[in-house]
Amino acid sequence: MDAGVGLRAKPGAWAGLGNPRRSSTARVPARFAVEKFAHPLVLGSDRRSCGAKLKVSCSRKAAGIDKTYYSADEALVLKQKAEDVVPYLNDRCIYLVGMMGSGKTTVGKILAEVCIRMIVSDDANLEFEATSVHYSEIDKLVEKAVGISSVAEIFQLHSEAFFRDNESEVLRDLSSMHRLVVATGGGAVIRPINWYWKSYMKKGSTIWLDVPLDALARRIAAVGTASRPLLHQESGDPYAKAYAKLTALFEQRMDSYANADARVSLEHIAVKQGHNNVTTLTPSAIAIEALLKMESFLTEKAMVRN
Repeated sequence: MDAGVGLRAKPGAWAGLGNPRRSSTARVPARFAVEKFAHPLVLGSDRRSCGAKLKVSCSRKAAGIDKTYYSADEALVLKQKAEDVVPYLNDRCIYLVGMMGSGKTTVGKILAEVCIRMIVSDDANLEFEATSVHYSEIDKLVEKAVGISSVAEIFQLHSEAFFRDNESEVLRDLSSMHRLVVATGGGAVIRPINWYWKSYMKKGSTIWLDVPLDALARRIAAVGTASRPLLHQESGDPYAKAYAKLTALFEQRMDSYANADARVSLEHIAVKQGHNNVTTLTPSAIAIEALLKMESFLTEKAMVRN
């Protein structure tokens, strides 16, 4: 058996989801960078106080991201499902939404990786810009836009409203682009301009990673809340305060999350695999379920249209 292909994700390491160690964007001389495996797409613009207009150029520099590996069996399933899904996307972006710590970053990178493999393998002579699927993380793009190194610092120096303004500006600019897998912030769905009919993210396809709040609270309590400004101000037991705050946030956002094109329930995946809880799931298993749900949604949509 092949030791592994592509991204490395330790079996059962669901605790690695949600990006406790946020990956850096490509080290390129630009205001923005959208990660691509081996060849990043560079986005540049003049600085402005609220977001920035993205301008596309191509760079051959290494993306500088941490790679992990899924098993050969998982790689085969991922490739097969990507082959089923990508033709229906029609170059649209994929937006991952969900609560903080739900795994959007890790799963997003896997989806971008397998779609690259599938598209490039179809015709090796196709132009780079026309065949690549790239990965982008909204928080990182906002940090670049405002020139501040972390979301927590943006909240501290300005406000949540200032961050949300910039988040919307970045989403607006990304909405005019193609072939991106975008990991959004947990609260990106709260503004109608970002999320609802004919809004920025609805120009693409959307996936909700639905993770039980108990699992999220345990994971966040284990890694700390320093990078999560909506939780860090609270005092008391880490798990209890995380669970209470996550519950309140989810009640505010759950109707918005339910508006996604596809819902990926980690509880449902765990049941299918015979697990007692979601912490045993691998990121690749979640990515496979995301592709299955996207295939179901997109094929049904195509049938209705025809």
